[in-house]
Amino acid sequence: MTAKRRLLGFACLVAIYIITQTLIPRPAIVTPAGWRLFGIFAATIVGLMLQPLPGGALVLTAVTLAAMFGGLTVEQALAGWADSSVWLVLAAYLIARALIKTGLARRIALGFVRAFGKSSLGVAYSLAFSDMVLAAAIPSNGARSGGVILPIMRSIAELYESHPGETAALLGTFLTTSVYQSICVTTAMFFTGQASNPLAAAIALKTFHYNITWTSWLVAGSLPGLCSIAVIPWLVMKLSPPKIRRTPEAASFASRELAAMGPMRWPEWATTGVFIAVCSLWITSKSTHLDIGLTALMGACALLLVGVIDWEDVKNERAAWDLFVWYGGLLRLGKALGEANVTTAFAQNVGSHFGGAGWVALFGGALLIYFYAHYGFASITAHLLAMFAPFATVLLAKGAPIGLVMYSFAIFANFSAGLTHYGTTPSPMFYAADYVPFGKWWGIGLLMSFVNLLIWTTVGFAWWKFLGIW
Repeated sequence: MTAKRRLLGFACLVAIYIITQTLIPRPAIVTPAGWRLFGIFAATIVGLMLQPLPGGALVLTAVTLAAMFGGLTVEQALAGWADSSVWLVLAAYLIARALIKTGLARRIALGFVRAFGKSSLGVAYSLAFSDMVLAAAIPSNGARSGGVILPIMRSIAELYESHPGETAALLGTFLTTSVYQSICVTTAMFFTGQASNPLAAAIALKTFHYNITWTSWLVAGSLPGLCSIAVIPWLVMKLSPPKIRRTPEAASFASRELAAMGPMRWPEWATTGVFIAVCSLWITSKSTHLDIGLTALMGACALLLVGVIDWEDVKNERAAWDLFVWYGGLLRLGKALGEANVTTAFAQNVGSHFGGAGWVALFGGALLIYFYAHYGFASITAHLLAMFAPFATVLLAKGAPIGLVMYSFAIFANFSAGLTHYGTTPSPMFYAADYVPFGKWWGIGLLMSFVNLLIWTTVGFAWWKFLGIW
C-alpha cells in the first residue's frame, strides 16, 4: 500500500470515530467511556476492510486506545489473550502445520482423487470432501484450501491442457468454481472450519451465555452441509459445464503422486495419531470435561515432544501469531461493548422501529440482511464482529429461540463468503488462478447463495428442530 493510500485509510478511520462521537447521539444507558469504546470498535471494523495497517497491528492499536480512552484498565484490555478459544485457534494452527509439513494433508486429498476422480464431477467431489476432512482440525481455510486443495486442482486442470484463457472452459473453470463454492460450505460445517468460527462461539457464550461446542457444531452442520456439498458441484456442472467430462488421468496422476510420496513414515503416523486423538477428545469433551482449547494445546505439545514440529516451526507460524493477536484483541473489544450496554442500546433502538413485527418475520429479514451484507466485507471476522451481537440481541429481545439465532448467525456468515471473489482468505487465491471471469464468479456465487439458503433454512432448520436446538 502506498503512503498516500495509507494516510487516506487512517483519515477515514479518524472520520468514523468522529462521526460516532459527534453525529450519533449517545444512548442514555451507555457511559461516555463506553461510547468512545464504540467509536474505537467501529473504526477498527472499517480498518479491517480498508487495511491501512495489517489486521494484527490495527487491533493491537485499538486495544491500546481502549485502555487509554475506552474505560478499560490495561489488565481488562489485555484479557482477550487469556481466553482459551484464542489458544485453541493458535494450537490448531500448529496441528495444521504438522498435517501440511508431513504431507499427510496432501496424501488425504490425493487419496480422494485416486478413489473418485475418474470424472470431472468426481474430481470436484473428491476435493470438496478432502477439504471437509481437513476442516475437522485445520482452522485456516486459506492453509488447507489454498495450500493443499488449490495446487492439486490446478495440476489436474493442467493435465488436460486447461489453462487460464482460451482453454479454461475445458476443465479449469468448472473445477475452480465448484471447489471454491464447496469449501465455503465445509468452512461452515465445523467449529474449526475457519478462524472466526470459535470467535462466533465465544461471542455466543460470553455475550449470550449460550454454549456451542465442537461436537454440537459438527452435529448441527453435518446434515445440511452434506446436502449442500452433494448439490453444489452437480449444479455448477449444469451452469458451467466443462468440455472434458471423463478424467481418468486425474486418478492416475493421484496414484503417481502417492507412489512418489512412498509409504507413510513415522511423522505422518504420529500426526495421524494426534489428529485422531484431538478430534476424539473434542467429540467427547462433554463427558471428559476437557476444555477444547486445552485439548488442542495437548495435541500441539505432543507433536513438539515427538519431533514432528519443532520450536522453529512454532516461531515461524506467522499466520497463527498474527491471528492470535487480532483474534484475542477483537474478542475482548466485542465483550467490552456488551459490558458497556452498546449492543443493548442497539437492540432497543431497532426494536422500537419494529414494534409490531413478530420474531419470525424479523428473523427472516435480519438473516437475509446479515447474509447479503457480506458483499461489503472482505473478512468473515469483520462481518461477524459488526453484525452478530447486535442482530442477535434484537432477535432475542423479540423472543426468537436462542439456539436458532446463535447457530444461524455463526454458520451463515461462512457460506456467504461464496458471493464474491474477496469474501474470505482463499477467495483471492482461487480467483487469481484466472480460470473464472468476474461476471461468472459473481453470478454463480449469487445462485449458489440461493441454493445454500434454501437448504439450510429447510433441511437445516428442520434438523436443528429435531436436535432440540430450537
